[in-house]
Amino acid sequence: MKRVIVIPARYASTRLPGKPLAQIAGKPLIQWVYERASTSTLKDDILIATDDVRIRDAALSFGASVAMTSPDCASGTDRVYEAIKGRDADIIINLQGDEPLIRGDMIDGLFSVLEGESLDMATLCVPLSDKNELETPHTVKVVLDRNGFALYFSRSPIPFFQKPSEMAIYKHVGIYGFSRSFLERFVSLPKGQLEETESLEQLRALEAGYKIKVLIVDYDGISVDTPEDLERARLRLSQT
Repeated sequence: MKRVIVIPARYASTRLPGKPLAQIAGKPLIQWVYERASTSTLKDDILIATDDVRIRDAALSFGASVAMTSPDCASGTDRVYEAIKGRDADIIINLQGDEPLIRGDMIDGLFSVLEGESLDMATLCVPLSDKNELETPHTVKVVLDRNGFALYFSRSPIPFFQKPSEMAIYKHVGIYGFSRSFLERFVSLPKGQLEETESLEQLRALEAGYKIKVLIVDYDGISVDTPEDLERARLRLSQT
């Protein structure tokens, strides 16, 4: 069973162009993510998947392996799939390149549950307590069923409370695990209306009737999606 982490990285980010190469405490963002991924104890390999020579050159400079992919990849998961085609990989983690505080044990939790429960797809979430994050569309929320599978992901605040409730609200963390067979199936699925509406590719699986296991973790991270997020990450990581 070969376990591979793939970090998709593109230069032309809509909200933050050049994001993977944005400097944080003396290192590019993509290097922070790679070094955090390297702390996984269950991984067999890590690849940075990109279509940009600037990102490739930066990755090679800090010792990462790089898979060059087509600029026509429609999503990060399509880029991940292109990177592992022709390679030995049984369980694949799609670690988005904007999580500079991700931990190896979180990645290992996905490897373990995918292998141990023979799941198609799994991801992570964390309890959300900041009201500002609840309201912003940059923070993706998820609702779970009683068995820990996703019912829905949304950029809107979910669930809606008609009266005060003790029910937890969960924030999605940008990392996905796939079995190889399901990853191949996933990239061949047509985009659904929900995915197009929310601009969330994980909804493609739910809309097609597949299940996504969601592990709840203790994680106070920052997803770097906007210039404001970048400044928060710089402040946080300059203190480590």
